Amino acid sequence: MDLDALTTEVDALLAEADQALARDYPGERAGRQPVHTLYLPADRYVERSIHDISREAEQAVFDHAEEFLTALGGDDDLMARVLTKLDTEPVEDLRIDFEDGYGDRGDDEEDAAAEAAGLSLGVALEQDEASPFHGVRIKSFDPDTRSRGLRTLARFLGALDRIPEGFVVTLPKVTSVSQVEAMVLTCERFEKDLDGRLLFEVQVETPQSVLGPKGSVLLSRMVRAADGRLTAFHYGTYDYSAACGIAAGQQSLDHPAADHAKAVMQVAAAGTGVRLSDGSTNRLPVGDQVLPAWEEHLRLVRRSLERGFYQGWDLHPAQLPTRFAATYAFFRDGFDAAAERLSAYVGKRDSSILDEPATARALSDFVVRGLDCGALDEAEVTSATGLETSTLMMLAKRPTTGE
Repeated sequence: MDLDALTTEVDALLAEADQALARDYPGERAGRQPVHTLYLPADRYVERSIHDISREAEQAVFDHAEEFLTALGGDDDLMARVLTKLDTEPVEDLRIDFEDGYGDRGDDEEDAAAEAAGLSLGVALEQDEASPFHGVRIKSFDPDTRSRGLRTLARFLGALDRIPEGFVVTLPKVTSVSQVEAMVLTCERFEKDLDGRLLFEVQVETPQSVLGPKGSVLLSRMVRAADGRLTAFHYGTYDYSAACGIAAGQQSLDHPAADHAKAVMQVAAAGTGVRLSDGSTNRLPVGDQVLPAWEEHLRLVRRSLERGFYQGWDLHPAQLPTRFAATYAFFRDGFDAAAERLSAYVGKRDSSILDEPATARALSDFVVRGLDCGALDEAEVTSATGLETSTLMMLAKRPTTGE
């Protein structure tokens, strides 16, 4: 048998499939993924909002220090780490909200709010007062709100006068692939007048986005239709639950219907560079609900992390302490075992666990995510694994450049 001839024949047979695989499944998007998105009604956003949110989140811990420490199981070190995070980077991703958190206030008021918010973000960026990631949530592309959503985006970006790095538009209540295509067209049109590339994320909060009228998963088609502009799928807890007929008292991130939708999201996004975000919990740590709300939030954030959802929504500054506490605890609790396994894998040492390259990739990705959010520091990672960050990035197959 002529093996070279066979190889050439097989290469030719699979050439189209190889091209499609490289195009449709390019792998992880470059850069750090924020661990959360904090939604803030647009009329409350000002240049110093991140500073104000930081102080409010810290004050929640100071006012309820005993309850917070109880929620953390008495872990003083974790509490200190969280307070440092709240002081230095209290918000990783901020979404200035013109949708459900803002409501319908009439065109004149929303026009003014959009322009004011755009100007304020511009000032915050110039003064280094903005969060690392930021964006705006417009109203949906449903017929009744489509024009208003486009108008708000135009007013906001016109006042901002550029498309800054780390900026994303949130498109809510998506019901069709055509709405994603319309968002691509919108981005193209705005880019003609502004510097930068406009990206967007899709909120998965309608059953139609998960399962189309012909029984197909529309999320996969949305990734392709977005032409590389789609950064993430964000699960919408309450709209999706309500649309599925779930009673208000049972609507939650851990409801079986939510788990089904998120599992479909996860498979549709895998390998495409589209990231995942879990939704929110509307039980706020205020009044006499501080401790139970914190305990519930810790549980739900940890649950999301264990299921591969490394980002989620927050709706109130007092949720930030438990967002970071749960995230830090997740990465620190798993670090020693991950470091030991990585060290054994790279060093080709005998171990009680036989890790394959795919598992080594997952272990490296875990450590890199811990570094990204501040749960781990480079010195302890290098000491425990014997690996530099660049090596971890390579093992995790993390691209170092890109959008």
